[in-house]
Amino acid sequence: MIRMIGIWNTFTYIKKSKISINIYNLMNILFLTLVGSENINERGIYNDLMRKFRDNGHNVFIVSPYERRFNKKTKLFDYGSIKLLKIWTPNIQKTSIFEKGLTTLILENIFLKGIKKYFPDISFDLILYSTPPITFTKVIKYIKKRDNAKTYLLLKDIFPQNAVDIGLIKKNSIIHKFFRRKEKELYRISDTIGCMSLANVEYVIKNNQELDKNKIEVNPNSITPINIGVTQEEIRLIRKKYGIPLHSVLFVYGGNLGLPQGIDFLIDVLNDQKNKLDVYFAIIGSGTMFSKLKKWFDMNLPLNAKLYSQMPKSDYDNFLNCSDVGMIFLDKRFTIPNFPSRLLSYLEMKKPVILATDKNTDIGRIAEKNNFGLWSENGDLNTFTKNINKLKTDPVLRKEMGMNGYNYLLENYTTEHSYSIIMKHFENVH
Repeated sequence: MIRMIGIWNTFTYIKKSKISINIYNLMNILFLTLVGSENINERGIYNDLMRKFRDNGHNVFIVSPYERRFNKKTKLFDYGSIKLLKIWTPNIQKTSIFEKGLTTLILENIFLKGIKKYFPDISFDLILYSTPPITFTKVIKYIKKRDNAKTYLLLKDIFPQNAVDIGLIKKNSIIHKFFRRKEKELYRISDTIGCMSLANVEYVIKNNQELDKNKIEVNPNSITPINIGVTQEEIRLIRKKYGIPLHSVLFVYGGNLGLPQGIDFLIDVLNDQKNKLDVYFAIIGSGTMFSKLKKWFDMNLPLNAKLYSQMPKSDYDNFLNCSDVGMIFLDKRFTIPNFPSRLLSYLEMKKPVILATDKNTDIGRIAEKNNFGLWSENGDLNTFTKNINKLKTDPVLRKEMGMNGYNYLLENYTTEHSYSIIMKHFENVH
């Protein structure tokens, strides 16, 4: 049985033998991820990249979880050249360590069963997958062998070492050794590993010397940027809506509020700044440390700070647009070079960035070298305060850094760049 799909009838599929004849190097792409909304048109690093593949003529098949906490059944969404399969799973995020661990172990079997049921006739040319988790190996090996597919890992999370760093897993314990074997297996079966920065590449090579270093490359977090301009009147209305003084320099943190972010230092910053009314801090997000932050806000009732639960992307973009500075925090104990994707939103909105991280990530060095941010080690309140004051008192510097960051985003962190990095591994791409 021959099945033709694609706008120009590009692909010929022979169901019995699972052979894919790819006439114009356009592909069937399977993307496995824990992240993903029901709407492929919502903005985000993965949705933006998948739409980039679609816009270049490829057919995209996304598989992501419908976690138990959402109380929804498995459903296939059809967006034309993009098919989104949301599979019911136990909780894997924002849940107990026990349920998270159990779901991590059984997730690959659930995904494989769903792929076989909902995409039975599709022969995949490329398997893309992001970490977390590191337990997709069964799915990847099955599809890779069956369809002779290429495999590409988008390495966004280096587990289990990140969990060891912040004390969630004991080094050389049975659990650590088990997941370390899983990690090595995932790296081994990946034809290419795309890392978020050069520091990530160097870390993976140093700690996995059995790997061919030529298959490890930089493929950073990326978005399809949009230009959202706001007038002074719109800024006034947005600030009024959220109760933020118009005269205050607004520092915003948006994203996960968990152990990896080193939230204790954020609380130290808020304590140190709580009597300074020329500056305002907006903390937006959710996570395991949200309740600790809320307790601090309830006890201190600061006049120059507010805590907000997670906002829809469009609301967050509008809020960020009326801010002055974006903030990034990472726990100082990390030995792995994290590179938070929230940086992209700040750069997109032309905001300078103030960072408090560990010494191993290169995100601070990149920000300072390219003059779009100021860095200090998480825990160094003195330097962080100096950086606040430097940005707070110099609107010209803020504008200059904001434009530097925006230009750096356009030159390095767009989905066009990520797409090109991946596609260079396929010959005769038109």
